[in-house]
Amino acid sequence: MTLRFLAAVAVLTSVAIHLTLWFQGMRSVHVIGPAFLLNAAGGLVIAVLLVRWHHPGAGVLAACFGMATLGAFTLASTIGLFGDHERWTGVSVFAAATAEIVAIVTGLATMLEDPQPEARPEARPEARPGAAVAQSPVGSYRSERA
Repeated sequence: MTLRFLAAVAVLTSVAIHLTLWFQGMRSVHVIGPAFLLNAAGGLVIAVLLVRWHHPGAGVLAACFGMATLGAFTLASTIGLFGDHERWTGVSVFAAATAEIVAIVTGLATMLEDPQPEARPEARPEARPGAAVAQSPVGSYRSERA
């Protein structure tokens, strides 16, 4: 469960940075501005899913979010993205990159963790040899017809 919260915090950190940059002027960039807003909306949904939906798919979404966001910035800083050329300078760039790397790693780890550890057979008392098992009244009912 801790991995889910860490992944959600990483995604929300990236969302906060992208929203801040959007308000600071990225909204006026032709394609990148709306992409920042979509990134923020999608990140909010993914963070909620990480906390509320206990399914490996939430981890996949967090990892894909981190890879897509970090990949888009890497493209923008190397060959350019939609005519926009960025540089790896500033605290927000490195903070977002770190948050996205954490989102990738924790998202993949969340995907691999056991979603219901209490449902494993060795965790149930009746699965252990020699364990006393209480029988329910419904299970002890016999039909008189037989």
